[in-house]
Formats: sequence, C-alpha cells, structure tokens
Amino acid sequence: MHFNIWQLAIVLVIVVLIFGTKRLKSIGSDLGSAIKGFKKSMDIDEDKPSEDSQKSLESDEQDAEFPERKKNKNRSA
Repeated sequence: MHFNIWQLAIVLVIVVLIFGTKRLKSIGSDLGSAIKGFKKSMDIDEDKPSEDSQKSLESDEQDAEFPERKKNKNRSA
C-alpha cells in the first residue's frame, strides 16, 4: 500500500481541521514528555539495582516450602 504526497496532505488537513493546531501541539508535547520520562526511568533502573533485589540475592534464608510438594514427596516414597 503506497501513499503519495497528496493523500498524506489531505489526511493532515483533515486531522488539523478536526483537532486544531493548538490541541495537536499539546498532544505532541505531552507524548514527547511521556516518552522522555519513560526513557529516563528505564536508564535509572538499569544503572542501579534496587536494594530489595540485592537483599534477596544475598539472603541466607531458606526458601518457602509448599504443603502440596510435601504431600507428593510422601506419596512417592
């Protein structure tokens, strides 16, 4: 499906007539700031591992035992 310049121009004119230039500008700036904030939060998360994840990795506590697994072990023995 190929679009030529005239078809794109007609679509652009219709969008501008429906939403108006002021609203399109605010939508664009909101979308840009949202993407920028998302990228910033992703960079922060990748740079520093959270303290909770480090605690759980370094913990010497025994993992939880599930009663269903204990019953299955008793049946197989």
